[in-house]
Amino acid sequence: MVQRLFFVLIALTLFTFTGCSNGGETTKVSIDRINAEEVLSLDPDADIFQYEGVIYKANIDWVDELSLSKDVQIGEIKTKNDTNTNFKDEMANKLPVGAKIFSAKERGDILIVEVEGEILKYLAIVEG
Repeated sequence: MVQRLFFVLIALTLFTFTGCSNGGETTKVSIDRINAEEVLSLDPDADIFQYEGVIYKANIDWVDELSLSKDVQIGEIKTKNDTNTNFKDEMANKLPVGAKIFSAKERGDILIVEVEGEILKYLAIVEG
């Protein structure tokens, strides 16, 4: 009797695991990116740039209050676009050409830009 009950419990466990599995399919979480046009339509005076397909925005109060340190330089602003919303990587609407872009040691969603000795913090703008 105990042996039979043991086998029934094992069978039920196996049915539960196979019935609740996703059949080997992988689940992928994606984060939608917001483009420059969307950011500027919400805030026409936004200070933004694009890096690796992601728009980064400055002058966000809670970001400016963070104590962050520069890590490695990952790029620089190569072009300025203050006339339209068609942005490409390393393009900004307010930063000057040549501004250095650094990663932040403490956070991956914030980049640090150095302009004439001034440090600016930019947050990645994404839809979740």
